[in-house]
Amino acid sequence: MSYRKTLKLICGFAGGSAALVLAAAAADSRGYLGERKAEAGGRWSKLSVLQAAQPARTAVSITPVPTGHAWDVNWDKREPSMQSNGKKNESVTEDPSSEQDNGKPKATRNILLIRHSQYNLSGSSDKERILTPLGREQAELTGHRLSALGLKYDVLIHSSMARATETAHIISKHLSGVDLLSCDLLREGAPIEPVPPVTHWKPDAVQYHEDGARIEAAFRRYIHRADPKQKEDSYEIIVCHANVIRYFVCRALQFPPEGWLRMGLNNGSITWLTIRPSGRVALRTLGDAGFMPPDKLSRT
Repeated sequence: MSYRKTLKLICGFAGGSAALVLAAAAADSRGYLGERKAEAGGRWSKLSVLQAAQPARTAVSITPVPTGHAWDVNWDKREPSMQSNGKKNESVTEDPSSEQDNGKPKATRNILLIRHSQYNLSGSSDKERILTPLGREQAELTGHRLSALGLKYDVLIHSSMARATETAHIISKHLSGVDLLSCDLLREGAPIEPVPPVTHWKPDAVQYHEDGARIEAAFRRYIHRADPKQKEDSYEIIVCHANVIRYFVCRALQFPPEGWLRMGLNNGSITWLTIRPSGRVALRTLGDAGFMPPDKLSRT
């Protein structure tokens, strides 16, 4: 086979200038180019130009580079191997391994954060900001969804604000035997100044200072690994507000808390956090409202 036919065959399979370079190398290794250098010397001299035009092939790492701080294993100050001062616990008992095992959490906590349903925005006070007809429908749908999951719920805690309280009471009708508890710490507020800033909502520094401390206190009370005495996995429902839930998610996952406003939550949606005995946190769902028909969705 002539070198021309060889080049044509190879280029037909590979295509492009890169294939032409490869074909020329193959032909040269078989002496085809040497046979006709006199008549084809000028033509093949162009190959050096084509080779120079090929992009440089350098080793490029595609592995993402970690950013930020490493995971804080003692984020909830309940890591068994750490004392309250943050130092490793040095046991003085005869059987230190037994003592440490007894102090280790063994159960997983599942925390289902529910955003209240749609409410009357025109109310001048909290008492007047009750659920709309649509909001009551949303609460019924959320309650039905929680019941359909078939989980053994331990408690239903709700913000003391009217819209969250009403939402919780409607949900509770679907969950017989589950105790209801009210908590002022879970009230809506401004947890921390968001980054990037927004123009449509600008609380003053005093509100951030007061609300932020309260919402952080709520996080520390409710979001942590199980007590070592807890034997079985638990399922706890917290009905509160969008700002509180979004802040909780950022803090629990050790994301920058100032990014809380980058997320959006529908009314009546379910956000599910799981906290393992090791302190590892997983976000199972964020703002799940897929159980609602499209015409029942809102985000007020």
